[in-house]
Amino acid sequence: MGNAMTPGSGQKVAVIGAGPMGLACAYRLATAGCDVSVYEADDRIGGMSASFDFDGLQLERYYHFICKPDKPLFDVLDEFGLADRLRWRSTEMGFYYDGRMYRWGRPDCLLRFPHLSLIDKIRYAFHVLYTKSISDWRALDRKEATEWLRSWVGARSYEVLWERLFDLKFYEQADQLSAAWIGTRIKRVALSRRSLFQEELGYLEGGSQVLLDAYESRLQSLGARFLLNTPVEHIVTGEGRVTGVQADGEVRPADAVYSTVPLKYVPRIAPDLGQAERERIASIDNIGVVCVLLKLKRPFTDYFWMNVNDRRLEIPGIIEYTNLDPLSANVVYFPYYMPKTHVKWQWEDRQFIAEVIAYARTIRPDWDEKDILASHVARYEFAQTVCGPGFFDKLPPMETSVRGFYMADTAYYYPEDRSISESISVGKRLAETGINHAA
Repeated sequence: MGNAMTPGSGQKVAVIGAGPMGLACAYRLATAGCDVSVYEADDRIGGMSASFDFDGLQLERYYHFICKPDKPLFDVLDEFGLADRLRWRSTEMGFYYDGRMYRWGRPDCLLRFPHLSLIDKIRYAFHVLYTKSISDWRALDRKEATEWLRSWVGARSYEVLWERLFDLKFYEQADQLSAAWIGTRIKRVALSRRSLFQEELGYLEGGSQVLLDAYESRLQSLGARFLLNTPVEHIVTGEGRVTGVQADGEVRPADAVYSTVPLKYVPRIAPDLGQAERERIASIDNIGVVCVLLKLKRPFTDYFWMNVNDRRLEIPGIIEYTNLDPLSANVVYFPYYMPKTHVKWQWEDRQFIAEVIAYARTIRPDWDEKDILASHVARYEFAQTVCGPGFFDKLPPMETSVRGFYMADTAYYYPEDRSISESISVGKRLAETGINHAA
């Protein structure tokens, strides 16, 4: 990310969305000499990584963690002088199955697990080793994920280890996912180990807000403007190319526009978008998330991440964030993934909190509700893209049919999964697409 001038120099550009992707895009454009304005509908920057005041604790709305392969993030931390804020911590993974918690993620834990045969365990281990070695995901792009997993680990292992997780995250679309997508998830976590017996994950001291603040400061020093509480109503065009954006009823001139908001919003704000692009966008589905946060007096478990397979519990996992980042209070995330059509999406916050309390008692009968210091519910409609087989071909190009308009969202991480590192990578690539076109 150097400061050399490029063919994009002098352009007046608008970046829509101030999440990590939008910030990375805006920063690359600003260092290329562009005159950058960042439009954000929220009252703060950060998107899903934004922080809020959780009963006196500055906390991210949704959980994030750092893995060893996250090089795009490491490069930015080095450039911004933040490498010393990166912390690595030994973490433990758990698995709640059929009414009991099990330690997970190590060979000895797998061998002791009583619900799989020795052959099943060997097949599972070989699958992880094989997936770690994959570098080209094109061959798996067209394979269906659940079928691929079954072929490797067997029907019993799939039922015990995977089936419930897929069902509670994707529901009726659970068997319509790309093997490349699930493979990269397995590989990213598998590579984040200090040794065969020890997982090691990272976090930023001070949270993701440290990185967000650094982006904001760098961008402002380069002359960029932030317009918060300012959703873009539509992109203004003339003779087939971008001429500006309308926000708050005011048209502001722009030579190019870079959208990082969910693709589903794009046809509404870009009325001149081509029919082929609209059809591709319409074909991409998303899963929402309702995330219940509890602030507790004492730890709930010893695990940072615990997958859940129990028919009584309609959540795929529990993330005890303070077992990664040692905050001043114990924080646990209980995520519900579901499409907006699911009946629970209409629930009130109190209903989710009550159900989570009941789940906590089920997992730990000795747990006391009096341990709760505070609770919070966060919702986001576009938490997870449904990446089906052949997803590489499904994505529309970043460069659209409207000259000067470029678009990307979390779907463009594919085959990688959601992370701040991927946001940075895609945001930079989106900016480079426009800069290269200007050349």
